[in-house]
Amino acid sequence: MFARTASVLTAALMLLPAGVAAAGTTKHSKVVSADPVDTTPHVLDGIVNAIALVGGTVVVGGWFSQVRDAGDATVLERDNIFAYDLATGRILPDFAPYLDRPVNALAAGTGGTVYAGGEFTVTGEARTRGLALLRLSDGSPVPGFGAQVYGGTVTSLARSGSHLYVGGDFTGVGRVFRTAVARLEAATGAVDPGFAVRPGAPLGGRTRVQAMSLSRDRLAVDGNFTTLDGLSRPQLGLIDVGALPAKVADWRTDAYAAKCLEVFPSYVRGLDFAPDGSYFAVVTTGGPAGRGKPCDTAARFETYARGEVRPTWVNHTGGDSLYSVAVTGAAVYVGGHQRWLDNPLGRDSAGPGAVERPGVGAIHPRTGKALEWNPTRERGIGVKAFLAHRGGLLVGSDTTRLGREYHARVGMFPLP
Repeated sequence: MFARTASVLTAALMLLPAGVAAAGTTKHSKVVSADPVDTTPHVLDGIVNAIALVGGTVVVGGWFSQVRDAGDATVLERDNIFAYDLATGRILPDFAPYLDRPVNALAAGTGGTVYAGGEFTVTGEARTRGLALLRLSDGSPVPGFGAQVYGGTVTSLARSGSHLYVGGDFTGVGRVFRTAVARLEAATGAVDPGFAVRPGAPLGGRTRVQAMSLSRDRLAVDGNFTTLDGLSRPQLGLIDVGALPAKVADWRTDAYAAKCLEVFPSYVRGLDFAPDGSYFAVVTTGGPAGRGKPCDTAARFETYARGEVRPTWVNHTGGDSLYSVAVTGAAVYVGGHQRWLDNPLGRDSAGPGAVERPGVGAIHPRTGKALEWNPTRERGIGVKAFLAHRGGLLVGSDTTRLGREYHARVGMFPLP
C-alpha cells in the first residue's frame, strides 16, 4: 500500500479527467427515490470515477486507498478499485487487486470478470498499461487478455457481446496504431481491424475521447477532437458500429463549435443513450458564458436525425459544471457541482426561473425542464459516475453527503 498525503491527493484530483463513466441503458418506469439506501459502503478518501455492475456485484473504481462497510468501523485498504454485493452492501474480501494509479472506467465482463481502464501501469505483480481484465473471485488478471495501451491513458469503456470499445488519449493498443478510440476482441484484447475511426484536429493537447456510450448500432463519442475521419464533428459525433467496417454516421452538430471560457478549450463531458437508443443526452462544463452558449448545460439529441442536428432541448445550470448523465426513460439524471437547473439567464447566479438542484438533479426527457426530484448532495468536485440498474441509480463522487445523509463517495437511490 502506497502512502498519499491529503494535500497531494486533493491537488491531483482536480486534474483527473471528468465524465469518464458510461451510465448504461437500463429502463425505469418511474423516477428513483430521493432517499438513498443505507447499505452502500463508504470510500474514505479520494474520488470515485467509475461504477460497473457484474451480476449482483458492484465494482467501484477511482483514486482512493481506504473503504469500509456501512455500520462497520473496520477500515479496509483498497488500491483504486473494490467490489461489494449489491443486495447487502458488504465489501468482497477477496477482490483486492493492486492498481498503482487511478481507475477511470469500468465495464462488466463475462464469467465473473470486470474490465478496468485508467492511468495504471501495474496490476498486482504484472505490468499492465491502462487496461486490465480482472476476476471478481480473487482480483487476478484473466490469462489470455493481453491488451496494452500506449502513448496515453484510458478514460472510457463500453462492451457489447464480443466487442470492447476503449476511449482515451492513447496512440496505440498493442502494436496497432489507434488514436483515442479502438474496438477490441473482448476475450483477448486483440485490436479489431473493422474499426479504425480516427478522431483528429484536437482543441489543444493530445487527441482525446472523453466519454462514450453505446446503443444497438451507434457509438456516441465526445472529447477534444473536432473531426472524425476528417469530417467536421466538433467535440461530439456518432459512429455507425452496425456497418462493416464501422464508419462515421451521417449525423453532425455545430452546437459545441461555440467557445466557452478560455480555460475550457474543450468542454463536453458525459453522455448516455436512452434505453431504446432513440436519443441521447450530453452534459458539459465551460463556465458561465451566458444564454445561447452550450457551456455548463445538459442537452438532448435525436440519434437517427441526419445531417446538421440541433439539440431537442438544452437545460442550463447558469455557470456550474456537469460531468455525468444517466438516461432511464423516466428521467435524465445529471451530476456535477451545479447549484441550479432551469437557469439560462444565470451567470454564477440564480436567474429568473432557476430551481435549486445542488450536486444532482433530474430533467424531464421530453420537456427538458427540471423534475421535482431534489435529494441534494454535498457538491465538491462533482458526480463522476452514474449507473442505472433495475433496482435504482448508483452514484459515485468525491463527497460524503448524499440525500442529506452520510454516504461517502458511493450511494444508491432505489426505485420506489
